[in-house]
Parts: sequence; structure tokens; C-alpha cells
Amino acid sequence: MESEVLIVDSRGAENRQRIVDAARDLFYEKGYIATSFTDIARAADIPRGNFYYYFKTKDEILIDVIKSRLETLQKKLLTLDRTVSDPRERLLRFISIPILEEEHIIRFGCPLGTLITEIGKSKSSKPSRAVALFDEFLGWLERQFSNLDSRNDPRMLAMHLLGRLQGATILTHAYRDSFYLHYEVEKLRDWILKL
Repeated sequence: MESEVLIVDSRGAENRQRIVDAARDLFYEKGYIATSFTDIARAADIPRGNFYYYFKTKDEILIDVIKSRLETLQKKLLTLDRTVSDPRERLLRFISIPILEEEHIIRFGCPLGTLITEIGKSKSSKPSRAVALFDEFLGWLERQFSNLDSRNDPRMLAMHLLGRLQGATILTHAYRDSFYLHYEVEKLRDWILKL
């Protein structure tokens, strides 16, 4: 009997994760507002009738999507902290991340920026949770700038860097041209090297 409960719990956790993974991709590619329960159920390959067992509202799914994105982000930043000792080099690697996602950014924009912007416009009560994603970036960037012993305010430097990268992803997506992204990353690289 106990093993049956474990199997059901395991299957339930797997189904829940499939829903979150499907929603994460759909919210990015299609948009939070335009994505329906039916879209998510179909992409997760879970009957819509069973879907409500895991999530009652789209906002509940959104909370788990944000948690999932935050966990992924934290792992990436922790990996940078563990594998790169120099804060300047960490910053240089950080600004290169959008280049690795260039094709997706051209098609759909920044996964975090578009989600935060769309949620901010919706009636969802979750915009502050989504902003936690940017807060994670800003906190990490601020620590890197602090470790550079710069005379400038590390928080303002972090906001400057994040703002320029977000602007570049918006232009890259709007014009469907990676020139903006590459140009801005090069300018940021020069700026970081001069700090």
C-alpha cells in the first residue's frame, strides 16, 4: 500500500512538473494572457479534466513558473560564482548569456523581461513575484560590482547593466535583428573592462 502511494505521489509530481514546464514555454512563446488552460493541458499531454487536480487557476501555474525560472536563474549564477573567481570575468560571462539565446530572443524577446512586462499589464496579482527574477539579477550583479572595488554605487552599476541588456533584447526582438544585441554586448564588454 505504501509503495502505491509513493508511485501515485511520484506520478503526481511528474505531471505537475510537466504542466509547469509546458506553461513556462507557452508563456514565453505565446504570452501569459494568450495561453489558455487547454493550450497548457495539450502541451503537457495531460487531460484537461485532470489538470484542475494540480492547478485551479492560471495564476497558480504562474507562481510555479516563476519559481521554476528563479531556481534555474539561481543555479546559473551559482555556477558562475563557483567556476569563475574574478568578478570582472563573471560580469563578462553574464553579458554573453543573451548571445547564447539569440535565436529565441529574436523570435520571442527576453524570457524574463517579456514575462514581467506582460504580467505587469495583466490583472494578475503576481507582478511582484515576477520582479523577484530581476531582483535576483540585480543582487548578483551588485555583488560583482562591489567586489571590483569600484568607486561608483554598485546598485546603480547593476541597474545600468541590466537596463542596457534589456533594451538590447527589446530592440533585437522588435527588429528581428541580432545586431542590437551584439552591439550592446560589445559596448558593455568595453565598459566592464574599463571599470
